[in-house]
Amino acid sequence: MTMNMNMNMGTMRPRSMRRETGMFDDFFVRAMVAGIGVALTAGPLGCFVVWRRMAYFGDTMAHSALLGVALSLLLQLNLIVSVFLVASAVSILLIFLQRRQALSSDALLGILSHSALAIGLVIVAFMSWVRIDLVSFLFGDILAVTRSDIALIWGGGLVVIVSMVFLWRSLLASTVNTELAEAEGLNPERAKLIFTLLMALVIAIAMKVVGIMLITSLLIIPAATARRFSATPEVMAVVASLIGAVAVVGGLFGSLTYDTPSGPSIVVAAVILFVISLLPAPGFSRSADEGGKS
Repeated sequence: MTMNMNMNMGTMRPRSMRRETGMFDDFFVRAMVAGIGVALTAGPLGCFVVWRRMAYFGDTMAHSALLGVALSLLLQLNLIVSVFLVASAVSILLIFLQRRQALSSDALLGILSHSALAIGLVIVAFMSWVRIDLVSFLFGDILAVTRSDIALIWGGGLVVIVSMVFLWRSLLASTVNTELAEAEGLNPERAKLIFTLLMALVIAIAMKVVGIMLITSLLIIPAATARRFSATPEVMAVVASLIGAVAVVGGLFGSLTYDTPSGPSIVVAAVILFVISLLPAPGFSRSADEGGKS
């Protein structure tokens, strides 16, 4: 039992990295490459989450990831595919319920978020024949990423970034004014649906890096930090990705130095960068806030 506990905590705390340089060159570098891939992907999406005030929506989709994990173990499905399918289903269900206008969006988000999380935990509790390290799912297991994980993260990230390039004009126009976007011949509803599916994909590939409980923070905090240093929405998206990458590197080295959990350390590094961005500095404005609205 003690041995199992030490193995689980080892995924959270890099205890012997300072003494074994070979291990440092191996799993630490893999963790850094995976984390940077997630950060670069999350940057543009996070900007729209901030502009559209969708933080609670991001939390709802992230909480649904645990239900995806439970179904993956129960039905022996690929973990990332299962999380993506469940998060996509939850987002589509939310859009459907919002159109019916039976309840406010906040109430619907609260119901779906906590329902998915609770159902996932109940399913996990029933699977007594499976040993599950919930801590690694909730707070990330970046030090255990494999080469196949890196391939999935960068491959999925490429899909997200290319899709965002094609959706950018439509998403930006509908963020500023939905009616104006429709008048210009764009399809904001279709863009919104594809955007939610891209969110589901990012949550699926980011889960192993920062965990279910911290995914939304990696979307929101770098984007919020980038607002002050960006003159246009496009620049803000790029800066958010770079800030996220810096947070990943800083968090991993902080975890190495202070022997702290890696996923939360990445989020703490992002918070530190956000606090620094609030310090007074001449010449900077937040003109990219709200999707280019001043």
